[in-house]
Amino acid sequence: MTLPTPTLDTARLRLRPVADTDADDLFTLNSDAEVLRYWDSPPWTDRSAVERFLAGSRRMAEDGTGARLVIERGSDQAFLGWCTFNGWNPTFRSASLGYCLSRTAWGQGYATEAAGALLGWAFGALDLNRVQAEADTRNGASARVLEKLGFVREGTLREDCIVNGVVSDSWVYGLLRRDWEKQRTLG
Repeated sequence: MTLPTPTLDTARLRLRPVADTDADDLFTLNSDAEVLRYWDSPPWTDRSAVERFLAGSRRMAEDGTGARLVIERGSDQAFLGWCTFNGWNPTFRSASLGYCLSRTAWGQGYATEAAGALLGWAFGALDLNRVQAEADTRNGASARVLEKLGFVREGTLREDCIVNGVVSDSWVYGLLRRDWEKQRTLG
């Protein structure tokens, strides 16, 4: 079952399917050690990682397990990063959310805006009951994004990542449909 990757517009952003023409921007973003310092894998050092990323994006859509979208600023189409909705399980009505933004996009609300648009699409189109996300416990900015979106911290995965010899913990967050809908009616 395929899952068509949407194009979503917000007040300031356009989220669109990842394309082969994004290769250079994706490599620049994912090879930045500062951007990936809290990621669960090391920065890219080989351009073949871009092809794997692009192939994985296509495979998610074809397999019907998720959608990965580029985040562009609406005013000038500048590449800001990407966000993903993956691990969709129609039986459990659940999925996971992730995002990665360039340093120039930090602190401007873009992650919250992009993830909010993707969540709105996913809850509306896929009959989700739950979305899960994880954040490195050292990444307070990502934790704030999730909490602004209504996610609740549910626990800690102790020493779940080892990247370049550095051991780290992750917080697990969950967002239920009823909490998403309640937040939307109040907000």
